Amino acid sequence: MTTHDYRGVFDTDGVRRPTKRAIPEVAAEVGLVVEDPASGFCGAVTTANIRDVTLEDRHGRQRVFPLVPAGFMVDGALVTLVPAARVGVGRGDGRAPVRSASGSVKVQGHTARTARAARIWVEGIHDAELVERVWGHDLRVEGIVVEPLHGMDDLAAAVAEFGPGPQRRLGVLVDHLVAGSKETRAAQSVIGPHVLVTGHPYVDVWEAVKPSVVGIRAWPRIPRGTDWKSGVCDALRWGEPADGARRVLGAVRSFRDLETPLIGAVEQLIDFVTV
Repeated sequence: MTTHDYRGVFDTDGVRRPTKRAIPEVAAEVGLVVEDPASGFCGAVTTANIRDVTLEDRHGRQRVFPLVPAGFMVDGALVTLVPAARVGVGRGDGRAPVRSASGSVKVQGHTARTARAARIWVEGIHDAELVERVWGHDLRVEGIVVEPLHGMDDLAAAVAEFGPGPQRRLGVLVDHLVAGSKETRAAQSVIGPHVLVTGHPYVDVWEAVKPSVVGIRAWPRIPRGTDWKSGVCDALRWGEPADGARRVLGAVRSFRDLETPLIGAVEQLIDFVTV
């Protein structure tokens, strides 16, 4: 990174005057996350040349922007993007951008952003581990912390204590979010302009993992009133729920291993809390 030279803070008459702010030049390396302040579009660099740069957001949408002085934001600071000096920038060398487990462009050499006040809550530790396994890279880039609730019984009180607001958004991921369920009733009691509740129809987050990923044809049906994880482990002879958790979570490598309803629910929450 280089910066342009500017006059010192004192003129020749000894009077202190405001200085011009140095605008750093940043190489448009593939994977660098950049924001166009005029449009608000934020994405990772995929290609760059002496005239323009192509950015791709986390949904795969691409836009091309001209390379102009002080035309972009990187980590909240105004910068001038310049073509990377090394050979093989972008896709001109035939290499595709490296993808994270969630399918987004992986940001190379990125330092985790300072955590936002916003949060994403999930029902339990296994939900948190699964979200981290697939979306961990995205969450660190965005500065979002995922916290387990350990149940939905006191959701309204927990939301009130959190105190959501415009700069303190809250997203909640709920298991078994279907019509008439207690989870749906709890969700309806807390939704608002700064709180979004999404979920999936599965009894437990394990069930949102495709059966083939864990080497079974289908998830077993567990009688109502039986603890679902315990019932699954008994039916599949997996041992204790802790053993089942290691088997299920250890098998997940990317979003392709998950059912669509869970993917959509988590993506919605990340978009909501990062507005």
